[in-house]
Amino acid sequence: MAKNVSLALPEVNFSDDGPIRHLHLDSIWIQGSMLVDAPLVLVHEYIQRMMAWLLFVEPDTVAKRQALQLGLGAASLTKFCHKVVRMKTAAIEINPQVVAACRGWFKLPQDNSRLQVVLADASQEIRQPRCLGTGDALEVGLYDQEAAGPVFDSVEFYTDCRNTLTEEGCMTVNLFGRMSSFQRSVDNMAAAFGKDAIWAFKATREGNTVVLAQRTPRRPSRAVLLARADTIQRQWGLPADKWVRVFKPVVA
Repeated sequence: MAKNVSLALPEVNFSDDGPIRHLHLDSIWIQGSMLVDAPLVLVHEYIQRMMAWLLFVEPDTVAKRQALQLGLGAASLTKFCHKVVRMKTAAIEINPQVVAACRGWFKLPQDNSRLQVVLADASQEIRQPRCLGTGDALEVGLYDQEAAGPVFDSVEFYTDCRNTLTEEGCMTVNLFGRMSSFQRSVDNMAAAFGKDAIWAFKATREGNTVVLAQRTPRRPSRAVLLARADTIQRQWGLPADKWVRVFKPVVA
């Protein structure tokens, strides 16, 4: 399925750095990475944090939920949700070269009954009726080859994102860029989701800040978060105990 796909899309290539393979969009900036010998491992800390929505659902319900990624990157989250967490998973990617690269170089499986990769403009695709109210986890990582900031970052875009979520659904967004404005992005998310719905991590050493927005604002107790974090760590190998220490509501 192809919609509004520009002809002026960047060339896609990869580089190997020891055991790690990186995806690039015609620049030095890394768009995603994979451990060649362990392709399902989430290499970067910020990518792991994109799974923080797990703290807001009961672990035994996760396999019955649906994940959607906007921007495929190196397919790390798509593979993890599909193969490790065992969720029904879809990803929307505008560049057919990225899809081909992920299947050829980054071990992304072919589409099947639980996995679909849609070739489309994510900002348009999520407005389609079939997307509305279907996502329990919406993971947004839409960057161009310059990695200067999110491609879509408006109140209107985040409102469309909110509309894709189920009542218990959460959106996670990776905010990074040499010219990006964290506060502007958070303000736009708050305008779309409500101020009480926004949580944020402290920035990683690389400068990535993951922000989470809830369709329905809720504040689990610290005891509940710690219990879920322990299950997440044991079941899926993610450092969720650390998340609880560095992940806070933006509005206390």
